[in-house]
Amino acid sequence: MLSVYYAYMVEYRAELLFWVLSGTFPLILMGLWAEAAQSGQFSLDPRELVQYFLAVFLVRQFTVVWVIWEFEREVVEGKLSPYLLQPIDPVWRHFFSHVAERFARLPFALVLIGVFLLLYPQAAWFPKPANLLLAAVAIGMAFALRFLMQYTFALMAFWTERATALEQFWFLLYTFLSGMVAPLALFPETVRAIVLWTPFPYLIYFPASLLVNRPDHVAQGFLAMALWGGLFFAVNRWLWRQGLRQYSGMGA
Repeated sequence: MLSVYYAYMVEYRAELLFWVLSGTFPLILMGLWAEAAQSGQFSLDPRELVQYFLAVFLVRQFTVVWVIWEFEREVVEGKLSPYLLQPIDPVWRHFFSHVAERFARLPFALVLIGVFLLLYPQAAWFPKPANLLLAAVAIGMAFALRFLMQYTFALMAFWTERATALEQFWFLLYTFLSGMVAPLALFPETVRAIVLWTPFPYLIYFPASLLVNRPDHVAQGFLAMALWGGLFFAVNRWLWRQGLRQYSGMGA
């Protein structure tokens, strides 16, 4: 499955470039925050902010997920039916297509990061080996958690033809609480303490902080991802069993 979906993704490599460019929102924010940090009123200096948003861009390339749109279309159009006759859970098709797409888009992302490091050579850095290893594990877990969360919402397509509306609302929270718009280090202490109880910071901020050698709540981060992953997995399996009873073979 991995080799087949990789070949499929590479076939559309021109489109992949646009997908990579569509994820440059953190790089735009990088310039804004770096300029604002010139005043010296933030806990991070401009160089650290540039490093952070470059790390956010890289983490985003590995954790972007779109399974809800594909699964909703399969349910609404009845395309899920033949997959249910095969001796493998249909989710693995989506999972491996996502993993294959990571390998296909990675060269474009690295080139783009290289260009920005040429523009900001003073921001170049190398993660410490221990932090790099922890970041790699955190990125893998963040992708798995993000995929599981969105796939859980996708299962609502068994009951409604607009399951993507749930993801659109969830994405608003994800955008502002994950560290994509601003590092959690810049949040008020009270707000930050509340946000850390949610799954959002561990999808971007946590692995990005490890990449830039600013580890923050490492044990708590991995434990939170494991707990939230277990919770969403339990809900996911329950919705799957209930949804199959609801599925009519041609939409909800």
